[in-house]
Order: sequence, then structure tokens, then C-alpha cells
Amino acid sequence: MEKHITLPLTEELAMSLHAGDTVYLTGTVYTSRDAGHKRMCEALARGEQLPFDPTDATIYYVGPTPAKPGQVIGSAGPTTSGRMDAYAPTMMRVGARGMIGKGARLPEVVEAMKQYHGVYFGAIGGAGALLSKCIRKAELIAYEDLGAEALRRLYVEDMPLVVIIDCEGNNLYQIGRARYLSEHKEEVRND
Repeated sequence: MEKHITLPLTEELAMSLHAGDTVYLTGTVYTSRDAGHKRMCEALARGEQLPFDPTDATIYYVGPTPAKPGQVIGSAGPTTSGRMDAYAPTMMRVGARGMIGKGARLPEVVEAMKQYHGVYFGAIGGAGALLSKCIRKAELIAYEDLGAEALRRLYVEDMPLVVIIDCEGNNLYQIGRARYLSEHKEEVRND
């Protein structure tokens, strides 16, 4: 199903999304990769506040390239999400609900998604220049020393994504594979 949604990703909105849904996302997202996540989780462990309010936030796993003159941002393709798996449950525990990236997630992350009603969106890898056209504003908000991995606040319009894992733990990677094998069992058996 195709859905146009506006952030923040409230619990009610998250629960309306299902693995396999095509989503066009509009609103504020935050960027972070593993170095930024590590720093945020260390800050939380010390009892410090995060550089943004994580409540119902969506985090895009991206390290954008520098913007060329006249551009809001450079190429902004997704990072492999597994690099954030050690930190994702902590971020969901403090309120973050959406994650955008590429690739599979560990069972611990899926369990946290079920517990905190999180959603994992897949972005198209290798299409960073195309995805950057959906970004209307980009503002550095913390950890400038991390360069591309610094935290940024982005405003996106109609960013094309697919719900890979929904808040019930349904996983498109598993569903799609099972469906393919079921529909093509004769071909698979003969190979």
C-alpha cells in the first residue's frame, strides 16, 4: 500500500504502517551514523540530554557529502543499518521511533521495535543523489567534529521509502523471500 505520511512518527502513525508499505515521508528527520550514535548513547549513560528531542523522532542513517554551491546537501544515501544495531534499542527506549537505512537488523533491534512500536524504513542504496533532492533544509546541530557523521536536522518532502520492519516485527526481507520461494519452488528445486 502507498502512504503519504507527515512526521513526527507518533505511536498511532507507526502502528498504521505495515511491512511492504511504500511510504512518502515528509517532515523533520535527524541524521546519525555509528560514531554519532555511540556518542549519544554515552551521553545518555552519563545522564545527559541528547542534542535533539528523541520523542517520536526518525533517524536517517546517513553521512551526506558536502553540498555543492546552490544545493541544500550533497549526496545522501543510506548507510548499512547493522552498524547502528548496538545503539538502536537505547535510542528507542528514550523515544526515537523511526529508523531509515538499508540492510538487515538484528533480532534485538526487532524486539525493541516491537516493545517501543518502532518502524524501520528502507531507502534505496546507491541513490544518494536522487534522495538528496527530497531534502529541503539541512542544519548541523551537534558533533561537528565527526564531519559527515555529525548530527543534522533535515526537512524532507516525499522521501520515497519502504517499510521493511513494522512495529509488530513483520519483516519484508523474510516475507518477500518466503513468498518468492513458495511461488518458485519448482524452479528452486531444479537448480
